[in-house]
Amino acid sequence: MVEGENLGTALRRWRDRLTPEAVGLPHRAKRRAAGLRREELADLAGLSVDYVVRLEQGRATNPSAQVVATLARALQLSREERDHAYRLSGLLPPADGTISHLVPAGVQRMLSRLGAFPVGVFAADWTLLTWTPSWAVLIGDPSGKPAKELNLIRAVFTEGRSGLSNWPVRYADVGLPAALVADLRSALVDYPHDQGLVALTAEMKAASPEFARYCREGTVGRHVSSRKTVEHPDVGDITLDCDVLTAPGSDVRLVVYTPVPGSVDEEKLEFLRVTRGQRAGDAPSTPAPARPATS
Repeated sequence: MVEGENLGTALRRWRDRLTPEAVGLPHRAKRRAAGLRREELADLAGLSVDYVVRLEQGRATNPSAQVVATLARALQLSREERDHAYRLSGLLPPADGTISHLVPAGVQRMLSRLGAFPVGVFAADWTLLTWTPSWAVLIGDPSGKPAKELNLIRAVFTEGRSGLSNWPVRYADVGLPAALVADLRSALVDYPHDQGLVALTAEMKAASPEFARYCREGTVGRHVSSRKTVEHPDVGDITLDCDVLTAPGSDVRLVVYTPVPGSVDEEKLEFLRVTRGQRAGDAPSTPAPARPATS
């Protein structure tokens, strides 16, 4: 720890070192500082500018774990830096044996350059952590929804009771449910002390006979490239290739949708991006924590 450092000084230091280009914001020649502005950090983290100011000035001293996690993702902190931010906030860092919702800095930089494609980044329990602007215009904007409603397993197995179930994707790959259950079983081995993961598994067993059957049978599944059709209310059906990628050294998974170059589907996706104000260089988004009214 830097002598005399508090959360506010650490946030300013981390903000000052992060360039706008690193988070996908457009370069502007006339900037008095190379780092992020408070307004830019607030937007990336889904917080009010006033709250970020109060955090940096030491007037807000008790941020929640959710706020710290969101700031860590927005500032592209390493695992060690994230844990440092928790301790400066008077919180215990996430324990070993629990799922990390930290998106590696390299993945965040890659997302900032993939704005033309719909990309969602998921944790090991298949909770959506961050996404490109094209994901929001194609699938629907997940901003402001609680983490529980951003879980793909709930979306697939509970038929509309999850926020992600509202997305208009028709699955062409019938093996997806089995692959998701296999992923969850692997996660339970890797993260045996993650109470959220244990609770999710118990919830799904009770809510979905299909999920419970896959668990009983020990079904093995794997993710494969597939074609999926999105039923969009503005432009009709859009058919895209879907790939699930993993980041080496991390349990995050990237779900990437890509249209065939020169196809009508590519034209439809570009039309949505343009008409909804999105460009290829726009920054990825993260679920917004509740905006604190007081410290």
